[in-house]
Amino acid sequence: MKETPFGTGGGIGRLLAAARNSWQGLRLAWRLEAAFRQELLLVTVLLPFALLLPLTAIERVLLIASLLLVLIVELLNSAVEAVVDRVSLEYHELSGRAKDIGSAAVLLTLLLMACTWGLILWPQVSAWLK
Repeated sequence: MKETPFGTGGGIGRLLAAARNSWQGLRLAWRLEAAFRQELLLVTVLLPFALLLPLTAIERVLLIASLLLVLIVELLNSAVEAVVDRVSLEYHELSGRAKDIGSAAVLLTLLLMACTWGLILWPQVSAWLK
């Protein structure tokens, strides 16, 4: 198998390069992707509830994981869109399919997050309403 010319070697140098690249990716997503900014705002609003409400450890992990999963899938969707646009800005059925499927993955993740939050918090909300 042919090695990539972009390799960083190994050891601590590779870890530092990976951390630098990851940070750069987050900065680019913040700067260039409106959906990522919106979802990060959603995480910023909801995360304190996940941390402060009287929940079990499992419930807390599920709430936080569902929030992080939305960001992860959005990052992957943005990466797919960037690669598709890099290949060609002309419309092509496969390019549209790739972008639509990535968008569908984000939608399903948002629905999963909403269901997770709803199922975990509904007993508490209904108790407060009584």
